[in-house]
Amino acid sequence: MNRNVLEFERPIMELEQKIEEMRKYADSLDISNEINKLEKKVNELRSSVYKNLTRWQIVQIARHPERPYSLDYIYLMTNNFIEMHGDRNFKDDKAVVGGFAYLDEKPVMIIGQQKGRDTKSNIYRNFGMMNPDGYRKALRLMKLAEKFNRPVITLIDTPGANPGIDAEERGQAEAIARNIQEMTRLKVPIIVCIIGEGASGGAFGIGVGDKVLMLEYCWYSVISPESCSSILFRSWEYKEQAAEALKLTAPDLIEHKIIDRIIEEPEGGAHRNHKEAAASLKQAILEELKSLEKIDPDKFLDLRIKKYGSMGYWEG
Repeated sequence: MNRNVLEFERPIMELEQKIEEMRKYADSLDISNEINKLEKKVNELRSSVYKNLTRWQIVQIARHPERPYSLDYIYLMTNNFIEMHGDRNFKDDKAVVGGFAYLDEKPVMIIGQQKGRDTKSNIYRNFGMMNPDGYRKALRLMKLAEKFNRPVITLIDTPGANPGIDAEERGQAEAIARNIQEMTRLKVPIIVCIIGEGASGGAFGIGVGDKVLMLEYCWYSVISPESCSSILFRSWEYKEQAAEALKLTAPDLIEHKIIDRIIEEPEGGAHRNHKEAAASLKQAILEELKSLEKIDPDKFLDLRIKKYGSMGYWEG
């Protein structure tokens, strides 16, 4: 069994493997009807499973190691991507990638948090956890986009900002806070896309935007379910209950107006079809850009203050 198969996906995967085995004998045996029946059963089972996912299961899908990461989306969605490096202060943070690119004929600045797919690449990318140098690098690119009047697109996928002592010594909290402040007043459109995990200030450090889009099987929260469970119960055993209480999935967040749009993923999740997932995300970004380009740049600040000021507002 594939070690990357999630527990609730195993019945689906077992049937798919059975179909593959039967196809090996399809030339010599007339078993097309049996294969068709099994394929129908797989589709029905997959549809049933993915319509009834728990919040914890959605967290697991968002962390799937075969899920497309920022660079996958960048190369699938854009043309002529020119990656830019360094914060012009300390170093080049490999947990964040960014540069100018074209969405069809539209020039944009695209910035994304990047994870690795194995131990070596995860160490190189610091598991997608940005350092203060990464936030300063991202801000440098945003300011460059503003200078040349290019929209900014950010791709969020991180378990959080780097919590290490070295990051704190170099001003982690200040770097995140400065990005939040500067993004509110950037005079170009900003579209934020949550493509996997969106955890805490690590995500929000590049997460202030005019429109916040979220892929269907992602999560976005001030804290991860495991950390929430650990703080409240001194154990990770209650992570599933924590995920339910946090209401961190796309339907929860659009209900509370934290995000603006849910982007449907391929059946079975983005990890099953990278190209289809990228095509859906690209289409949504282009549609949102078209509407944002009609806004006077001097009004972006007021609109962002209104957007984020209304979150969590409650009247007795």
